[in-house]
Amino acid sequence: MSEFEGKVVAITGAGGGLGKAHALELARRGARVVVNDLGGAVDGAGAGDAADLVVDQIRAAGGEAIANKASVASKEGAASIVTDAVDAYGRIDILVNNAGILRDKSFRNMTLEEWDLVMNVHINGTAYVTHAAWPVMYEQNYGRIVLTSSGSGIWGNFGQANYGAAKMAMLGLMNVLALEGAAHNIRINCLAPGAATRMTATVPGRPKFDIDNPPTESAPSLVTPAVIHMCSQDAPTGKVFQASGGNFSMAAMYANQGVQLGVEASYEAFVEHLDTITDMSAAEDGVARRARMRAAAAKRQPN
Repeated sequence: MSEFEGKVVAITGAGGGLGKAHALELARRGARVVVNDLGGAVDGAGAGDAADLVVDQIRAAGGEAIANKASVASKEGAASIVTDAVDAYGRIDILVNNAGILRDKSFRNMTLEEWDLVMNVHINGTAYVTHAAWPVMYEQNYGRIVLTSSGSGIWGNFGQANYGAAKMAMLGLMNVLALEGAAHNIRINCLAPGAATRMTATVPGRPKFDIDNPPTESAPSLVTPAVIHMCSQDAPTGKVFQASGGNFSMAAMYANQGVQLGVEASYEAFVEHLDTITDMSAAEDGVARRARMRAAAAKRQPN
């Protein structure tokens, strides 16, 4: 029996692309899926029946699923995704935040309305749905949450200031919630995917392809194995997994020990020690850094 048998999963933006691939695979493994999708265009306009079509596909294959067509950018809509899961199945075990839109322009030409639209769907929408699921997972002492980040945020991409800012914000949200959820067995990680989807097809400079028949080597399903791991009982927490075309890796933030200039700190002293300040040869990741800082703080405590 699959470990996902009977688990309740909500996936936002699951009417196509990556979200659909995740929904189909989790349903195939026995999960009961809430398929959320407004059904709008890539820029967020309009609405449609994309969620219903995925539900029909899951049910035709013998799985369990229901549709939710709310917008994650609405607090009430976001909450309805979790309410529908609990009303239909009694709980929510897994949340995959995948919904997103694009309004790509260089920052100079971007309007603040275009900034707000993308931020509201990506980071606010993710926070709204996660906030609704959090107390349920907290009380049941179990939860697995995936936030969808992007290389556009982690590494940068021309013309995507709004999208990149929202996607990098996912890492900050993950870092805090990984700490807050640890005692209640809530594990949260970020996905940085790459695939041929309706959304990526609109990015300037990307190869053109048939949306209904994406290139096999760039299929959304090749990202899903990383998501399955992040949704599993043995999932880590506070990690960033990169996945594209069957290639998988991790990204992490590192920091060095730097120098302690104390009360004598000045610009001149800073420049004098610049080589040490910028030397990353012995840098640590966040886990190692926090452990070292806790140990150092403990030593400073009086006996």
